[in-house]
Amino acid sequence: MKYIGLNGLIVPEAKAMVSVMDHGFLYGVGLFETFRTYGGVPFLLGRHMARLREGCAEAGITLEIDEHQVNRHVKELFEANGLEDGYIRYTVTAGRADFGLPTADYKSPTVVVYVKPLSSPSEALDVQGKALRVLKTRRNTPEGEVRLKSLHYLNNILAKRELLDYDPEEKVPAEGLMLTREGDLAEGIVSNVFLVSGGSLLTPAVDTGVLPGITREAVIRLARQFGIEVQEGRFGPDQLDQADEIFVTNSIQEIVPITRVYPLDAEPFTVGDGTRGPLTARLLEAYREWTGGYRR
Repeated sequence: MKYIGLNGLIVPEAKAMVSVMDHGFLYGVGLFETFRTYGGVPFLLGRHMARLREGCAEAGITLEIDEHQVNRHVKELFEANGLEDGYIRYTVTAGRADFGLPTADYKSPTVVVYVKPLSSPSEALDVQGKALRVLKTRRNTPEGEVRLKSLHYLNNILAKRELLDYDPEEKVPAEGLMLTREGDLAEGIVSNVFLVSGGSLLTPAVDTGVLPGITREAVIRLARQFGIEVQEGRFGPDQLDQADEIFVTNSIQEIVPITRVYPLDAEPFTVGDGTRGPLTARLLEAYREWTGGYRR
């Protein structure tokens, strides 16, 4: 990454600075969105920016976002970094303020935009998928009524550190799965989780404290268009080995099948026949057709 977007400007990475008095640095007051482009166009940008606006409003950050300006800024950043498509992290911090907890809304937020290349598409990942390891690290409760995609990311980092402590037993990559304090399924370190059981699609409800993911929302919409029943609720980890298929979602990796599961206190098991299941394949195909409309 040679250049960073900072408050609408494009600056060399070494000169992209944020004040030590920024309340994003001091108190973690800030939010971010991660998304990607297809054909140079950010996918589902409107939904990402809507979630960002809602989160900023809850955190007391006054934010005005013009999606056309975001598109233009991303395009300029891609050109500066020699990219045609890429990963984008759009971060909004509270901005500089007096030392101490806030007494009013934040009127001058700091906006930082990072871009980086995307990994090449992997047919093996599409079919063989990932392993899923249930973690001891529990998902913390959200900041408010609904989890924000905030800068308070230590829970995820601790979960990632736990995942890295395990000796890799698989040739495929692994995602960590956190449970709620009550022991129900929550979400992956960087993903939402779905189970296919008896022809229905199951996913933890937002009131369990999971992030209301944009790709999660898109997959639910696609499934319902196909006439597939979607159940959002509370599910125990025992339902993992009862599932016909499992997959995880995020905006960068799209839909990734889970073909092997490592429970906390039981022997690992293979999901289905150890490859992507038919409903996962159907949803991924439909999702790719949707994103194909964004390609040049």
